[in-house]
Amino acid sequence: MKGLHMAAVILLLVGGLNWLLVGLFSWNLVHFILGSMNVLENLVYILVGISALYLLFSHKAECLVCVKPKGKR
Repeated sequence: MKGLHMAAVILLLVGGLNWLLVGLFSWNLVHFILGSMNVLENLVYILVGISALYLLFSHKAECLVCVKPKGKR
């Protein structure tokens, strides 16, 4: 599951950076890289969204910051 978690984190970082660039400069990095390949561009957006859902529901169980060590309050 660690590999799936890392893939989701990387995809969310890509998505977050893309939105930052869109917001600041109206420049879409994903479209720049995959411009003429609309199907792949949409696939990246779908994978970023699925990653967000995955982390939304699994984050607390896997995050070392959010999970309290056993025996600690």
